[in-house]
Amino acid sequence: MNDKKEFIPALGYEWLTGFYDLTIKLTMPEKKFRTKLIDELKPKNDEAILEFGFGTGQNIILAHERNAKAKLSGLDIDPKVREIAQYKIKKLGFDIPLDLYEGTAFPYADNSFDKVFSSLVFHQLDAETKLASLKEIYRVLKPNGQLIIGDWGKAKSRMMRLAFYIVQLLDGFKTTNDNVNGLLPKFIEQAGFRNVAETDFINTKIGTYSYYKAEK
Repeated sequence: MNDKKEFIPALGYEWLTGFYDLTIKLTMPEKKFRTKLIDELKPKNDEAILEFGFGTGQNIILAHERNAKAKLSGLDIDPKVREIAQYKIKKLGFDIPLDLYEGTAFPYADNSFDKVFSSLVFHQLDAETKLASLKEIYRVLKPNGQLIIGDWGKAKSRMMRLAFYIVQLLDGFKTTNDNVNGLLPKFIEQAGFRNVAETDFINTKIGTYSYYKAEK
Protein backbone atom coordinates (compact mmCIF):
# COMPACT_ATOMS: atom_id res chain seq x y z
CA MET A 1 0.00 0.00 0.00
CA ASN A 2 1.39 3.42 -0.98
CA ASP A 3 0.48 6.11 1.55
CA LYS A 4 2.43 8.84 -0.20
CA LYS A 5 0.34 11.99 -0.48
CA GLU A 6 -0.33 13.41 -3.92
CA PHE A 7 1.53 16.64 -4.61
CA ILE A 8 1.69 19.39 -7.21
CA PRO A 9 5.11 19.43 -8.92
CA ALA A 10 7.04 22.64 -9.55
CA LEU A 11 5.14 24.70 -12.18
CA GLY A 12 2.18 22.37 -11.76
CA TYR A 13 3.34 19.55 -14.04
CA GLU A 14 6.23 17.10 -13.70
CA TRP A 15 7.39 17.67 -17.28
CA LEU A 16 7.83 21.40 -16.48
CA THR A 17 9.97 20.88 -13.37
CA GLY A 18 13.22 21.20 -15.30
CA PHE A 19 12.15 24.70 -16.42
CA TYR A 20 11.40 25.91 -12.88
CA ASP A 21 14.61 27.87 -12.29
CA LEU A 22 14.37 29.57 -15.68
CA THR A 23 10.73 30.48 -15.09
CA ILE A 24 11.56 32.09 -11.75
CA LYS A 25 14.36 34.11 -13.36
CA LEU A 26 12.00 35.37 -16.08
CA THR A 27 8.95 36.17 -13.93
CA MET A 28 10.34 37.32 -10.57
CA PRO A 29 13.09 39.59 -9.22
CA GLU A 30 14.97 36.48 -8.13
CA LYS A 31 17.94 38.03 -6.36
CA LYS A 32 15.73 40.50 -4.51
CA PHE A 33 13.08 38.09 -3.25
CA ARG A 34 15.53 35.33 -2.30
CA THR A 35 17.95 37.71 -0.54
CA LYS A 36 15.05 39.20 1.41
CA LEU A 37 13.97 35.70 2.46
CA ILE A 38 17.43 34.95 3.88
CA ASP A 39 17.47 38.41 5.51
CA GLU A 40 14.27 37.40 7.31
CA LEU A 41 15.76 34.01 8.22
CA LYS A 42 18.97 35.48 9.71
CA PRO A 43 20.82 32.13 10.00
CA LYS A 44 23.10 32.14 13.06
CA ASN A 45 25.99 29.96 14.15
CA ASP A 46 24.93 26.47 15.27
CA GLU A 47 21.22 27.10 14.70
CA ALA A 48 19.38 24.01 13.47
CA ILE A 49 17.41 25.27 10.47
CA LEU A 50 15.04 23.31 8.24
CA GLU A 51 13.81 24.38 4.82
CA PHE A 52 10.37 22.89 4.21
CA GLY A 53 10.11 22.35 0.48
CA PHE A 54 13.70 22.96 -0.62
CA GLY A 55 12.77 22.67 -4.30
CA THR A 56 15.74 23.09 -6.61
CA GLY A 57 17.97 24.18 -3.73
CA GLN A 58 18.39 27.89 -4.47
CA ASN A 59 17.30 29.17 -1.05
CA ILE A 60 19.12 26.64 1.10
CA ILE A 61 22.33 27.32 -0.88
CA LEU A 62 21.93 31.06 -0.22
CA ALA A 63 21.36 30.38 3.48
CA HIS A 64 24.54 28.30 3.61
CA GLU A 65 26.49 31.02 1.81
CA ARG A 66 25.15 33.57 4.31
CA ASN A 67 26.33 31.50 7.28
CA ALA A 68 28.11 28.18 6.75
CA LYS A 69 28.08 27.58 10.52
CA ALA A 70 24.31 27.21 10.64
CA LYS A 71 23.13 23.57 10.68
CA LEU A 72 20.94 23.50 7.59
CA SER A 73 18.81 20.66 6.28
CA GLY A 74 15.95 20.38 3.81
CA LEU A 75 12.72 18.43 3.42
CA ASP A 76 10.68 17.88 0.25
CA ILE A 77 8.22 15.41 -1.23
CA ASP A 78 9.47 15.53 -4.83
CA PRO A 79 12.39 13.23 -5.73
CA LYS A 80 12.92 15.00 -9.07
CA VAL A 81 13.67 18.40 -7.49
CA ARG A 82 15.83 16.64 -4.91
CA GLU A 83 18.07 15.35 -7.71
CA ILE A 84 18.41 18.89 -9.08
CA ALA A 85 19.17 20.37 -5.65
CA GLN A 86 21.67 17.65 -4.74
CA TYR A 87 23.52 18.19 -8.02
CA LYS A 88 23.86 21.93 -7.33
CA ILE A 89 24.95 21.42 -3.72
CA LYS A 90 27.51 18.77 -4.64
CA LYS A 91 28.89 20.96 -7.43
CA LEU A 92 29.46 23.75 -4.92
CA GLY A 93 31.14 21.38 -2.48
CA PHE A 94 28.60 21.97 0.29
CA ASP A 95 27.32 19.34 2.73
CA ILE A 96 23.59 19.93 3.27
CA PRO A 97 21.33 16.93 4.00
CA LEU A 98 18.16 16.84 1.89
CA ASP A 99 15.43 14.50 3.07
CA LEU A 100 12.32 13.18 1.33
CA TYR A 101 9.04 12.42 3.06
CA GLU A 102 5.64 11.04 2.14
CA GLY A 103 3.69 14.27 2.60
CA THR A 104 2.37 13.53 6.08
CA ALA A 105 4.50 13.34 9.26
CA PHE A 106 7.96 14.93 9.14
CA PRO A 107 10.83 12.47 9.83
CA TYR A 108 12.10 14.48 12.81
CA ALA A 109 11.65 14.41 16.58
CA ASP A 110 9.75 17.06 18.50
CA ASN A 111 11.66 20.28 19.23
CA SER A 112 14.43 19.59 16.69
CA PHE A 113 14.87 22.98 14.99
CA ASP A 114 15.48 26.58 15.96
CA LYS A 115 13.95 27.85 12.74
CA VAL A 116 11.92 26.50 9.83
CA PHE A 117 11.63 28.43 6.57
CA SER A 118 9.75 27.85 3.36
CA SER A 119 9.28 29.54 0.00
CA LEU A 120 6.61 29.04 -2.67
CA VAL A 121 5.32 25.82 -1.12
CA PHE A 122 2.09 26.59 0.71
CA HIS A 123 0.24 27.88 -2.36
CA GLN A 124 0.60 24.35 -3.77
CA LEU A 125 -1.12 22.74 -0.76
CA ASP A 126 -4.85 22.37 -0.21
CA ALA A 127 -6.33 23.76 3.01
CA GLU A 128 -6.12 20.46 4.90
CA THR A 129 -2.47 19.91 3.92
CA LYS A 130 -1.55 23.53 4.65
CA LEU A 131 -2.76 23.18 8.23
CA ALA A 132 -1.29 19.69 8.69
CA SER A 133 2.11 20.86 7.45
CA LEU A 134 2.06 23.89 9.72
CA LYS A 135 1.22 21.67 12.69
CA GLU A 136 4.20 19.46 11.83
CA ILE A 137 6.42 22.52 11.61
CA TYR A 138 5.13 23.62 15.00
CA ARG A 139 5.91 20.18 16.43
CA VAL A 140 9.50 20.02 15.20
CA LEU A 141 10.32 23.60 16.22
CA LYS A 142 11.91 24.19 19.60
CA PRO A 143 10.04 26.37 22.12
CA ASN A 144 10.22 30.00 20.92
CA GLY A 145 11.42 28.73 17.54
CA GLN A 146 10.72 30.84 14.46
CA LEU A 147 8.76 30.17 11.28
CA ILE A 148 9.60 32.20 8.18
CA ILE A 149 7.49 31.82 5.03
CA GLY A 150 7.77 33.51 1.65
CA ASP A 151 4.84 32.80 -0.65
CA TRP A 152 2.08 34.31 -2.72
CA GLY A 153 -0.07 36.55 -0.56
CA LYS A 154 -3.04 38.87 -0.86
CA ALA A 155 -2.73 40.85 -4.08
CA LYS A 156 -1.74 44.46 -3.34
CA SER A 157 -3.42 45.82 -6.45
CA ARG A 158 -5.91 44.85 -9.13
CA MET A 159 -3.01 44.39 -11.56
CA MET A 160 -1.31 41.96 -9.15
CA ARG A 161 -4.58 40.02 -8.80
CA LEU A 162 -4.93 39.70 -12.56
CA ALA A 163 -1.28 38.68 -12.93
CA PHE A 164 -1.70 35.93 -10.34
CA TYR A 165 -4.15 34.08 -12.58
CA ILE A 166 -1.07 32.78 -14.43
CA VAL A 167 0.05 31.00 -11.25
CA GLN A 168 -3.46 29.73 -10.60
CA LEU A 169 -3.76 28.25 -14.07
CA LEU A 170 -0.55 26.26 -13.49
CA ASP A 171 -0.92 25.29 -9.81
CA GLY A 172 -4.71 25.16 -9.57
CA PHE A 173 -7.35 27.46 -8.06
CA LYS A 174 -8.20 25.11 -5.18
CA THR A 175 -4.76 25.42 -3.56
CA THR A 176 -3.93 29.02 -4.50
CA ASN A 177 -7.19 30.79 -3.56
CA ASP A 178 -6.37 30.77 0.16
CA ASN A 179 -3.06 32.55 -0.51
CA VAL A 180 -4.37 35.26 -2.81
CA ASN A 181 -7.26 35.87 -0.39
CA GLY A 182 -4.77 36.56 2.39
CA LEU A 183 -5.68 33.53 4.51
CA LEU A 184 -2.22 32.04 5.10
CA PRO A 185 -1.72 33.94 8.41
CA LYS A 186 -4.98 32.43 9.68
CA PHE A 187 -3.71 28.92 8.95
CA ILE A 188 -0.47 29.74 10.79
CA GLU A 189 -2.44 30.89 13.82
CA GLN A 190 -4.67 27.81 13.72
CA ALA A 191 -1.55 25.63 13.91
CA GLY A 192 -0.72 27.23 17.26
CA PHE A 193 1.79 29.92 16.33
CA ARG A 194 1.89 33.33 18.00
CA ASN A 195 2.97 36.79 16.86
CA VAL A 196 1.98 35.98 13.27
CA ALA A 197 2.73 38.88 10.96
CA GLU A 198 3.22 39.75 7.31
CA THR A 199 6.53 41.56 7.52
CA ASP A 200 7.00 42.67 3.90
CA PHE A 201 6.05 41.97 0.30
CA ILE A 202 7.38 42.29 -3.24
CA ASN A 203 5.18 42.79 -6.30
CA THR A 204 6.34 40.61 -9.19
CA LYS A 205 5.25 40.04 -12.78
CA ILE A 206 2.92 37.24 -11.62
CA GLY A 207 1.60 38.41 -8.26
CA THR A 208 2.42 39.64 -4.76
CA TYR A 209 5.10 37.62 -2.94
CA SER A 210 4.65 38.12 0.82
CA TYR A 211 6.86 37.40 3.83
CA TYR A 212 5.38 35.97 7.03
CA LYS A 213 6.97 35.36 10.42
CA ALA A 214 5.66 33.65 13.54
CA GLU A 215 6.88 32.10 16.79
CA LYS A 216 6.16 28.85 18.56
